[in-house]
Amino acid sequence: AECEKITAVLLKSRTGEFDLESILFLKLRVLGIHDLGCIGECVNLERLDLFGNNVTNIGPLSSLRLLSVLNLSSNRISNIEPLRSCENLQTLNLAGNVISSTENLHCLVSLKKLENIRLRDNTYNYSNPVCRSASYRALVLEMFPNIKVLDGERVVGRGSELYQLCKDIDETIKAGSYKNGQLIEHPDCKPWVDDGYWEIKRSNNAIIEEAYKQFNDVLHECRLLNNRATHVISQTERSMSLKKQPKQYAI
Repeated sequence: AECEKITAVLLKSRTGEFDLESILFLKLRVLGIHDLGCIGECVNLERLDLFGNNVTNIGPLSSLRLLSVLNLSSNRISNIEPLRSCENLQTLNLAGNVISSTENLHCLVSLKKLENIRLRDNTYNYSNPVCRSASYRALVLEMFPNIKVLDGERVVGRGSELYQLCKDIDETIKAGSYKNGQLIEHPDCKPWVDDGYWEIKRSNNAIIEEAYKQFNDVLHECRLLNNRATHVISQTERSMSLKKQPKQYAI
């Protein structure tokens, strides 16, 4: 059921908490909310999800100083100034709103713990007017030199360079694979590097050794995850096939 305004009754019924100050996590998705009402009384709130509502004024959020994860995607927000006082904020999703300029983001610069910002989400086609600018990404990264993730893409730390390299390779391949909208066939394709080119050669360099070890650790984790996924899929398929078999009764 839709509810236009957040009330104490709504919060208590959703969380089972009698005291609003006891609420730590709150999920109020797609409820038609446009007035945040008394949400500011949840002063110990750490995670808040308001995805898919009609919120325009986020003033009541200014008192949530312990908030670390905030999802405001798919609303109608243009002014995020009240978030200036959310000093513990680490992850902020604003995709699918009406933020028009990077100047609207200046209020977040003082948030030293902020490391993950999302203003657009290509998976769901959510964005903001500010994202249309060709210099949008560069300006945001300049404004927030310490963030680790922008729009779901890692910008610093482990994996970011590899991610960008793979992305560049994909774009280059796509650009050269089509002509007039048609896929170009290359029947005589040959490897463009010699055999053994991609083999990792061990080195005495300590940094390279550490990177090599981390890569192998990640690769091992991926293989374990793949094995678990295969096992779960196999069990699910077996279970579903048993359910489809007609029941037999002995007379």
